[in-house]
Amino acid sequence: MIPIIYENDEIIIINKPSGLAVQGGQGVVHSVDRDFAEQVGYKIYLVHRLDKDTSGLMVVAKNPVAAGKWTKLIGSKIVKKEYLALCAGKMPSKSGVINEEIVQHGDSKTAVTKYKVEKETDIVQTEPDNQPVSIHLSLVRLMLETGRMHQIRIHLSKNGCPIAGDDQHGNFKLNKLLKKLAGIKRLQLSAVRLTVPLEGKDKTFEVSVPFDFKFEE
Repeated sequence: MIPIIYENDEIIIINKPSGLAVQGGQGVVHSVDRDFAEQVGYKIYLVHRLDKDTSGLMVVAKNPVAAGKWTKLIGSKIVKKEYLALCAGKMPSKSGVINEEIVQHGDSKTAVTKYKVEKETDIVQTEPDNQPVSIHLSLVRLMLETGRMHQIRIHLSKNGCPIAGDDQHGNFKLNKLLKKLAGIKRLQLSAVRLTVPLEGKDKTFEVSVPFDFKFEE
């Protein structure tokens, strides 16, 4: 069952699990558009995307008119989306803006990501040869100004702080070590906060982080 966070006559806000594709297609057994439609008993309409391995808050529409409206809203700056990423590395500063173009389909496109480092820690373990192994982990909050494919993953990787468990844009050898030292087995990225206009005012929804690694309080 895909958790429902909010529902009205136009939309449903869900908490998409990691590992579930948003849209079905060749070779895709499970997807939001198929599985969630079966869950609620009617066709749903996609208005935006999350990567298959990214978990978190996502809006789906109940009818074509609502889909058109919410596709435009989410494409504008009216809807605000915030993500948390567990990264292997250290950002250049505690907060800032990454403004680096991303190449998509052969074209360079503007991409802007705001970030703030919320927590940091070091994982240290001594190997059998008595050599200590240390990995710096950063919990980074991110806000998208643009919506390019894999934007967060590419921007963080380019800044020397790839998302833990990202085998496409991250560091494969480091991910292997993180699996061993910290039990991290999948992409550590989640859409945790969503602010949308409802009933004449902004309403914010938030979900907890489902990461494999937990920072000590």
